[in-house]
Amino acid sequence: MKKLRILVADDHAVVRQGLRAILDADSGLQVVGEAADGQEACDQAVALQPDLIVLDISMPRLNGAEATRQLRERVPGARIVVLTVHDEAPYVRELLRAGASGYVLKKSVQTELLRAVHTVSGGSLFLDPSLADRGTLPASGEHFATDVELSSRELDVAALSARGHTNAEIAAQLSISTKTVESHKARLMSKLGLKTRAQLVRYALYRGWLERGDS
Repeated sequence: MKKLRILVADDHAVVRQGLRAILDADSGLQVVGEAADGQEACDQAVALQPDLIVLDISMPRLNGAEATRQLRERVPGARIVVLTVHDEAPYVRELLRAGASGYVLKKSVQTELLRAVHTVSGGSLFLDPSLADRGTLPASGEHFATDVELSSRELDVAALSARGHTNAEIAAQLSISTKTVESHKARLMSKLGLKTRAQLVRYALYRGWLERGDS
């Protein structure tokens, strides 16, 4: 069985050693490289082409969001799990919009890092369970697909639906039939693994879809 190849990035050597120890304890994982700052993480990722990057977002040379954006651009096939002490919802959404697929608080690394790595490597989103009580973030156990592309029309329907528009209102705004709206909505919900409008609202919030225009 092929091992999941992981790059670990943190500016403290002792922390990198700890992360490596946690990851190496799983026989399905292989740490293939380490980086001590954001720029080195990007360069190492390009050179090593890892499957997944565990990234401390408080490192020198590149801040967390910018490092994440560059990693997504330069190594689009690699998923990113960020580590941080910040648990504020706006901060979480910024990193998710930048392209992170996993968000783990440093206080939870011992218990949640392996779960995050396996969840993200399977194509789903992972958020630290302690964030579950924040209304704009997923509830505990909600893992949404991140490697899914929606059409422009599906994005419009998702955004308008998340804002609270009815199918008839969406149809009128987009100049399509109500039946077509229903079809788009069913398809996008299926693609994203969503079951309820509440889930769609949370997903749309941190993906930034609510910023799409009404016209």
